[in-house]
Amino acid sequence: MPARLPLCSMTQDATPLIPISLLTGFLGSGKTTLLNYLVAQPELKDTLVIINEFGEIGLDHLLVAHSQDEVVVEMSSGCLCCTIRGDLKKTLKDITWRFAEGGKRKFNRVIIETTGLASPIPILHTLMTDNFIASKYRLDGVIVTIDAVNGKQTLDNHIEAVQQAAVADRLLLTKSDLADAATLQDLQARLAQMNPGAQQILSQQGQVAPQKLLDAGLFKTAEKTPDVERWLNEESYAQPAHDHHGHGHHHGHDHDHDHEHKHEDVNRHDDHIRAFCFSFDHPIEPHLFDEWLSLLVGFKGQNILRIKGIVNLAGEEKPTVIHGVQHIFHPTVTLPAWPSEDRRTRIVFITKDIERATIERSFTAFMQTQAIEKEQKEQRAQGGGKQSGAW
Repeated sequence: MPARLPLCSMTQDATPLIPISLLTGFLGSGKTTLLNYLVAQPELKDTLVIINEFGEIGLDHLLVAHSQDEVVVEMSSGCLCCTIRGDLKKTLKDITWRFAEGGKRKFNRVIIETTGLASPIPILHTLMTDNFIASKYRLDGVIVTIDAVNGKQTLDNHIEAVQQAAVADRLLLTKSDLADAATLQDLQARLAQMNPGAQQILSQQGQVAPQKLLDAGLFKTAEKTPDVERWLNEESYAQPAHDHHGHGHHHGHDHDHDHEHKHEDVNRHDDHIRAFCFSFDHPIEPHLFDEWLSLLVGFKGQNILRIKGIVNLAGEEKPTVIHGVQHIFHPTVTLPAWPSEDRRTRIVFITKDIERATIERSFTAFMQTQAIEKEQKEQRAQGGGKQSGAW
């Protein structure tokens, strides 16, 4: 069983957390070309790039390099790069003081470039589970590069590439100028089925405006007010992903207030990835929500790739934001206010081989069981009172 969902509220304090962008993508998809372009841009002037030991090291703009275990380079733009052959957790702890001068940190943002041969999920777990890291950093977003020419074959043959695309916040389609229109459209449609909430961005020679990739998280760097609507992007899950690509399917705008879902196969694909937004209208007791979600991820955690949502907890005037990967959750965040008049609980699920109906049934069954147990407890209490009165 996983650790229980940490429903202790966590608000943004006066010291802003350092945003981390996780850059991944299968081998040959253009991560290094993209990094070479990004590190030369003024928007990344105060950024530290961390490349792990299996990364495709080949960055230009190198001014300084030393140490065989950790290669530290300073870019011409002022950006820093640290190539590690060790524990990412230790590196994230050390860089807060190693890359400081006069007591002031020399970077305000981190980009982690991961190996293309593995799922990014273990790194996401690292960012979520370490107390020190959680106190210093926040996940800004997952950026995934996908070769527009060979993307279909890569997704067909490598489950790691499917997982990368499924958990992405930004899908960067590289070499888009080299792909024919039909190939590109089919790939975009497939990715929209797998992960309708991720923004798709076309790129040529790795060139893309940094602002399109950064600030993908709940909080933007220059703003203290969270942008929940953009982050949750609920509208992407409210209608068939096919509709965005002109296939002529019926547009379903039902937000499923009564847990009725007319399009169970909307986001189904051979990749076995399901993406949907589950919602319910009424506030829920915090301990019940905790117990339900803990049971769900306890039984299905390995196949729940990502969860993010805004929750209406009974007794709380302000909404609570949750974000999890498999059975691991960030500490929850209490927002200063509801982003709109909509007070429904809305939770986006990206899963592998788990249908929306399964989530709905688990919630309905759990709540019915709780209601029966509560009624039985009340009946026992009333019966005990009558009996004592008779005596």
